[in-house]
Amino acid sequence: MRRIALSFLQKWKQRNTRKPLIIRGARQVGKTWLMKEFAKTEYENFAYVNFEDNQQLKTLFLNDFDIPRILLAIQIATGIKPEPNKTLIIFDEIQEAERALTSLKYFRENAPEYHVIAAGSLLGIALHENTSFPVGKVEFLDLYPLSFTEFLEALGEHDLNNLIQTQQWVMINAFKTKYIELLKQYYYVGGMPEVVSSYAMNQDFSEIRQIQQHILNSYEQDFSKHAPADVVPRIRMVWNSVPAQLSKENRKFIYGLIKQGARAKEFELALAWLTDCGLIHKINRVSKPALPLKAYEDMGAFKLYLLDIGLLGAMANLDVKTLLDGNLIFSEFKGALTEQYVLQQLVTDAEISIFYWSSEKSDGEIDLLIQYKNEIVPIEVKAAENLQAKSLRAFAEKNKSKMAIRTSMSDFREETWLTNLPLYAINELTGYLESKN
Repeated sequence: MRRIALSFLQKWKQRNTRKPLIIRGARQVGKTWLMKEFAKTEYENFAYVNFEDNQQLKTLFLNDFDIPRILLAIQIATGIKPEPNKTLIIFDEIQEAERALTSLKYFRENAPEYHVIAAGSLLGIALHENTSFPVGKVEFLDLYPLSFTEFLEALGEHDLNNLIQTQQWVMINAFKTKYIELLKQYYYVGGMPEVVSSYAMNQDFSEIRQIQQHILNSYEQDFSKHAPADVVPRIRMVWNSVPAQLSKENRKFIYGLIKQGARAKEFELALAWLTDCGLIHKINRVSKPALPLKAYEDMGAFKLYLLDIGLLGAMANLDVKTLLDGNLIFSEFKGALTEQYVLQQLVTDAEISIFYWSSEKSDGEIDLLIQYKNEIVPIEVKAAENLQAKSLRAFAEKNKSKMAIRTSMSDFREETWLTNLPLYAINELTGYLESKN
């Protein structure tokens, strides 16, 4: 399985200004595999410590941050003697060892010759529990489920993937049917590594659903195990409401869908917990489409998406025949899945900031509004080949947008004010925008 993040790690290794790296991401998105795969291909050996199941080393950092002592303890525990530039030191589930995060500061200041990568599924939560954090002494990499591009690679569709990455639109249009077939499969399978690996080997949709349900069950267990007891019921209520929230025509999060009379204050902690774990993406509205978008963020209006489209389908009990055969019963939820898919592809690009826009009078909305460098780009998401874009046109004319994107099942085409970027090529959005500058 090829992850794009490996190229980031290779560049990190070569930098003279390299700092200890923290990989953030939800459970089971492939953080451990990525670190070990990187170590196997780029280093002579690696010293792997998982603080979740290593009781001996959980107290390693309590007394002091003496690097020679820490290195000796790692050597005793792993059987690997860490050597500069030859050994990758891996701290997995780093939030489980008290003051382990703080130790990264001392690796940076006192032993920068050692290569250190850390990861944790609940890092975001740990940082909100008064954990001392080495600000400015570490780097970050956010890891998500496999994108559609990575999914194609996992299935061996290298040539189809290369066409998209090199933006060979005439050839892409010629193979449109194949891309759409694979995209429908991705809608069902999603990008969780274990699920994709199973599908690549067996092509068994029933097995896929079993694995997805197992992952969902493990997340539910995390709620009880790691969240404050009084917040757990509300976490479950928010989590279970996401499919219903997205199935509405207006996908703005409505507290009343969780329970009648629900108020924002009741669910603030639950939302923060799910966001910090990486299980949901919270996309806020902007009140004005102006630079920088962050300055016009409306914290009280937002949409929620899950971390993975396959898990969303599993939560909604979506039948594979309904999805692959294009059943009419599926027409309403198809829009929800499509918007989830597009958001899931865009969040993997660290260069863009993602919001959405709606008018104060609720007479216009842009599905997603991104800031890329110094450009604001409105994006309209269409589940099929619907070429109507009235809201998008009105927005583009009013705000004098240099570029507007509609993404749908239609072929790539450029018009004077609008570009239709096929859904199966949305991963190349920033590459396309860059080519126009």
